[in-house]
Amino acid sequence: TLGTQTDYRDGEAQTDPYSPEYVVPSGSVPEILTLAALTWGRGLPAGQAEMEIIDRIREKRAWEAALPPMDSPSNMAKRLKMMEAMERKEWAYREEEIDKLQKVQLEVFKKLLQRREENQNELVAMRLYNQWQNHQKAKEEKMRKVQRDCALMLRKLIAKRKNLMGKLERRDIIKEYSDFSSQTYAPLSRIGFFPDNNSDYYAAKNFYLNTFAGLCELEKSVRDSVFHLKIKAPKPKCTKTGYIKKSGRLDAVLAQVHQ
Repeated sequence: TLGTQTDYRDGEAQTDPYSPEYVVPSGSVPEILTLAALTWGRGLPAGQAEMEIIDRIREKRAWEAALPPMDSPSNMAKRLKMMEAMERKEWAYREEEIDKLQKVQLEVFKKLLQRREENQNELVAMRLYNQWQNHQKAKEEKMRKVQRDCALMLRKLIAKRKNLMGKLERRDIIKEYSDFSSQTYAPLSRIGFFPDNNSDYYAAKNFYLNTFAGLCELEKSVRDSVFHLKIKAPKPKCTKTGYIKKSGRLDAVLAQVHQ
């Protein structure tokens, strides 16, 4: 429905208003023919500017009708004077139109420049914000590094302060085994202990599982009933008609999964 409304709606199929054919009688010039250049969407329906054009056309026709005939030198001089005045009036009107057009273009240019300046300001602000964020991250990382170094130096100073005079201390075995963070339970790698080297030290090693001879001996000790499995198929819960209900099928699946 939406696609049909989009493709075949009235706005897409609407054409220009119908203009019937006309015949102009000889000797007459209808005023409506002066607006033949105006079409729907280009001057029609008429607005303020079109009404001004219509008024100017009427004034010009009235001026043409008021021109004196060229039958005497005085009428010719008067006609030439009227035509010069009309020409100056036309040039003044044309200059006024050019000024209006230039003002409109200037306003459009101002809006475009303002929009471009706003976009440029947004880009600059975004760039500055990104740089500020990067500096903030670098500062926080530097602060964390300083804090880690400070904690490390404090631990070193505390350790040095325990034995300020550099005296040798006897090993306290009871204290080491009572403290699970001591070198006995958790030795440090910097003193030469690497727990990954002997990772299989505490792994359980079984003769019967890790060697072929042990597997053979283990197989001999197992009873024959272990190798011969007996599986009983579950009886389907069906009705008198032979149809298995959904609950019965689900019970069978659950029993199989559980097994």
